[in-house]
Amino acid sequence: MTAPDGPEPVLEVRGLRVGFDVPGGRLPAVDGVDLTLRRGEILALVGESGSGKSALSMSLVGLNRGPRTHVSGSVSFRGRELVGASERELRKVRGKDVTVVFQDALAALNPLHRAGAQIAETIRAHGDVTRATAAGRAVELLGEVGIAGPARAARAYPHQLSGGMRQRVMIAMGLANDPAVLIADEPTTALDVTIQAQVLALLKRVQREHGTSVLLITHDLGVVAEVADRVAVMYAGRIVEQGTRDEVLFHPQHPYTMGLLGSVPPLDGPVPARLPAIEGSPPTGIERPTGCGFRPRCAFAHDACGVRPVLRRRHGATDHLDACVLTEKTRAGVGG
Repeated sequence: MTAPDGPEPVLEVRGLRVGFDVPGGRLPAVDGVDLTLRRGEILALVGESGSGKSALSMSLVGLNRGPRTHVSGSVSFRGRELVGASERELRKVRGKDVTVVFQDALAALNPLHRAGAQIAETIRAHGDVTRATAAGRAVELLGEVGIAGPARAARAYPHQLSGGMRQRVMIAMGLANDPAVLIADEPTTALDVTIQAQVLALLKRVQREHGTSVLLITHDLGVVAEVADRVAVMYAGRIVEQGTRDEVLFHPQHPYTMGLLGSVPPLDGPVPARLPAIEGSPPTGIERPTGCGFRPRCAFAHDACGVRPVLRRRHGATDHLDACVLTEKTRAGVGG
């Protein structure tokens, strides 16, 4: 689904499914997702908690494998198939070509090793360099991600660093081997507004200066508006809308996207006494609605929604896709 004149794809996801065995059956966390991450762009994957965002991102590099996990479909990194690849093959890609910045940096970092040593270990895992060279490069990276006193930070243990500094350490680790793709899973969660802005500015700088493609997992539409080039909206394991940031944020087509945007407080004008909310809750069990997954919560639902919709273009040759069977005229009729 890449525009003919757009940058070439770096990561292509086709028909990806991820299921987890739970008591009573198999939970369909990711249910047939198609995505394309292009060179040098920030693609934001948006949705409520439980929509399947993290399950999708972890499956891209085989981080959620296990006897109770079932992954099928295709994940192609520059023509190299990752679904079904051996753990040895994946280790060559993880941390070098595709890296992950986790949501909880304190949990992701090893509490028994200094921050600089962990970055240096990542460098040495994918390159024939000495300990001294890797340690020096680790300090350089900490400086590049905006940590004041990088040498001091390199000697610190994770618990001795602030939340913002730990997240910068994670990003420095992610950049250690100049990856083509950086997967950032809720990188600003639990950070105060000032530090959040600094981390987002850092991601933009990484994209600009290194040409890194970023898959940004978030539920925060403010973050999306700040840094994303394109947006994919996910609900109940499926992509329900995708397009450029402005297309999705200013001209949403799917009722779920409209509901998400409607729940954001306005920046100007009168503040409503109560923000509108999407009725109900996302499906979390093994049983999912037939047809459109959003059907039980949608104010516009009718008989046609009983058939599973596919992503389609509404506006000629644009790259704005949505998975709603209703037209604007039909919505007006149903809503009336």
